[in-house]
Amino acid sequence: MDSSVVAAIDVDRLQVSYGSQPVLHGVNLTVAPGEFIAILGSSGCGKTTLLRTIAGFQKASGGSIRLFGRDVVDMPPEKRGMAMMFQSYALWPHMTVLGNVGYGLRLRSVPKDEIRSRVAAILKILGLSGLEDRTVTNLSGGQRQRVALGRALAIEPKILLLDEPLSNLDAKVRIQLRSEIKSLQNRLGFTAVHVTHDREEAMTMADRIVVMDAGRIVQVGTPEEVFDRPNSPFVASFMGAENTIELDVRPSGFSVEVHAGNGSAATWDGPVPVGPVTAYFRDDAASLEDPHAHIDGSLVLPGRIAQRTYPGGSYRYLVAVGDRHFSVTDGQYHEVDRPVGLRLPLELLHLFPATQPKGKVHA
Repeated sequence: MDSSVVAAIDVDRLQVSYGSQPVLHGVNLTVAPGEFIAILGSSGCGKTTLLRTIAGFQKASGGSIRLFGRDVVDMPPEKRGMAMMFQSYALWPHMTVLGNVGYGLRLRSVPKDEIRSRVAAILKILGLSGLEDRTVTNLSGGQRQRVALGRALAIEPKILLLDEPLSNLDAKVRIQLRSEIKSLQNRLGFTAVHVTHDREEAMTMADRIVVMDAGRIVQVGTPEEVFDRPNSPFVASFMGAENTIELDVRPSGFSVEVHAGNGSAATWDGPVPVGPVTAYFRDDAASLEDPHAHIDGSLVLPGRIAQRTYPGGSYRYLVAVGDRHFSVTDGQYHEVDRPVGLRLPLELLHLFPATQPKGKVHA
């Protein structure tokens, strides 16, 4: 972010505890005006606590939160000038669509005529025109979530916080709302911070992704950076590289030789750690070849098809290599028990020193 631009959100050494139990350990995060940030992490990592503390629903035990340069760490939520969407919609069931979307405006003593006109404009944007007088209990899940979004946007917030708002929707509606929220954010220019456990949701909506683990931020970057260049075994695994294999990297002139335990080896000139390493790879990084193939820049490990499933588009295989099993996505049909070569292109492997903590992975 340009140092001359005042950050929309500046979290500095933020600490939060539940009783005597620390939850956030000195978190630092800067969000630029108009930026869309997605916070990813497994359950209990602190992502929702971070969002709720920014919103003012959770009290900080240390550090500061500045919104457009103003320290708000001790301010109540209603004084922070932001809106929040919740997983549970949090709509008033006895109110109409008009009543729910205009609720925040009523609290701010906006005249009734202006409330109706502003709500009508919001509903038009959200494709809900004509539903002003319908109670929210008579709406579909996707319509209710649009009402919740409309209520958040009606007060024209500079910052919108989203706490897994799409997780209760079916897949088709979820994908549609992802696109609508992102389009609205681009159109209206508000800053968005979205907490989610859905990697695809974060990848398709965010300008930058924040990965959290155990109350700390462990990587921040564009979707491409975090997906293609994870900085740790934990991030690699969390971003889908759940296959692991132990390799040995040896210097060889200006290059290195990467050796697998079965005698397979390949030469590589990329920047990799030397010595024993653990390679992490996604199931679509590997492919199935002839078990005797030799392919430049790739390891080919002889194995056999142990299991085949078809989730759609491609086949998903479980490949047995010795006593290990690896998950592979491949477009070709192969019979179970067929001998195959598991091809691992070195450029698609994430290599970390074997002594580095691995996080939770599956081979």
